[in-house]
Amino acid sequence: MPTSRRNFIKALGAGALATTALTAMPSTFTAHAADTNGYKALVCVFLFGGLDCHDLIVPYDQSSYDQYAQLRSSLLAQQGTTRQRTSLLPLSPATASVLQGRQIALPPEMPQLADLFRDGKAAIVGNVGPLVEPTTRTSFESGAARLPPRLFSHNDQQAVWQANQPEGAQNGWGGLFADAVLASGANASLPQFTTIATEEVGPFLTGRNAVPYRISTAGAARVDFLEDYYEGVSGERADLLEAVRDQLAARSYRGSHLLERDMAAAFSGGLATNEAYDTARQQGVILSTSFPATPLGAQLKAVAETINVRERLFASRQVFFVGLGGFDTHDAQARALPKLLSQIDGALAAFQTAMEALGLARDVTVFTASDFGRTLAVNGDGTDHGWGGHQIVLGGAVKGSEIYGSLPPPTLGHDADSGGGRLIPSVAVDSYAAELGRWFGLSESELSSALPGVGNFDPLPQNFI
Repeated sequence: MPTSRRNFIKALGAGALATTALTAMPSTFTAHAADTNGYKALVCVFLFGGLDCHDLIVPYDQSSYDQYAQLRSSLLAQQGTTRQRTSLLPLSPATASVLQGRQIALPPEMPQLADLFRDGKAAIVGNVGPLVEPTTRTSFESGAARLPPRLFSHNDQQAVWQANQPEGAQNGWGGLFADAVLASGANASLPQFTTIATEEVGPFLTGRNAVPYRISTAGAARVDFLEDYYEGVSGERADLLEAVRDQLAARSYRGSHLLERDMAAAFSGGLATNEAYDTARQQGVILSTSFPATPLGAQLKAVAETINVRERLFASRQVFFVGLGGFDTHDAQARALPKLLSQIDGALAAFQTAMEALGLARDVTVFTASDFGRTLAVNGDGTDHGWGGHQIVLGGAVKGSEIYGSLPPPTLGHDADSGGGRLIPSVAVDSYAAELGRWFGLSESELSSALPGVGNFDPLPQNFI
């Protein structure tokens, strides 16, 4: 089969799947409960593979740094001057009680994030991870604690982070947040633009009603895959393409079969959705902010451009998902991780600048997530799968210049160590998500519906947003 024909058929199948996903299901949320006044957006930056939290937040006071350097001597030797204490970017949180007299720093690849932290626009939520119930080292080692399923497995922990269930989960908390705002009447004109992804996404954006709409990171707003085949085509081939478009749009469908009718409506709605998005992007004002030419930079630029046309999409609430891979640093961590951290730094800073330019800094909140943290102990030139990890929250509504949650000491054998410096989370994903959901406008009953385990944990002592 010629390559062009194979690609065409592949695209046709992808288009069919995308359009059938628009079929709605009944909502389980109480109507008109969520507060959807004004505009708000959540942007999840998922770091696939498990970000090394011990390299994101580095001990800075001399005593703690010396302990850290001893445990990570082989890795630090490969990292060279970049992880020497004098190269680090110290942070001074507004309330230092969580550090218990210690000092911390960001790695030198993240100078813009350090500035955002100092300016009160970013915060760190320490030691976040999946939990079923509050868990200590004692309850973990004795087997008394109920634990998340399939700990330390990439696919399963990505799903648990996104949906509180292992691989195969159907509904993520981002999608269930969207269900709540849709049930309140928000985004009624074009509900398909409530949950939007730039990357292959697991269950995070899928609710009982909400389904993710995938956008391109290409500069052009064109989404309709058929357009790629029209250029320079005429005669019989052009007629064939137009006939395919007619079939997808179900323009001539007159059948009464229930399944066929639903499929026709889904295909027609899918093309209409693409056209609505194309038109909005094409008519939107071009952003003045320059984004770095990196995978994450391109994704966050596409999100910013979509937020820029929110009014043309009739959206008052949106949840976005972007992703960056490469964090499974079992080896070559000294070479791979600094480049990834630099990419995060540049993309987040550009996105914050864009939101400020649009006057939406307080209306858009970015947060990171990852499969898990990694071990403090090294395996030579890398680290192994962990559990709890540290996350970044960013935006004008964030109570910045602060550390929330906990930052265990850079040693082995403490109360939050489940082995090798693999942190037992002190902040459940449910609690982390609930803070974001409250800001987004959800009621406590809606949060309980989206996050069934949230009642197992006390609220965070301090709200980070």
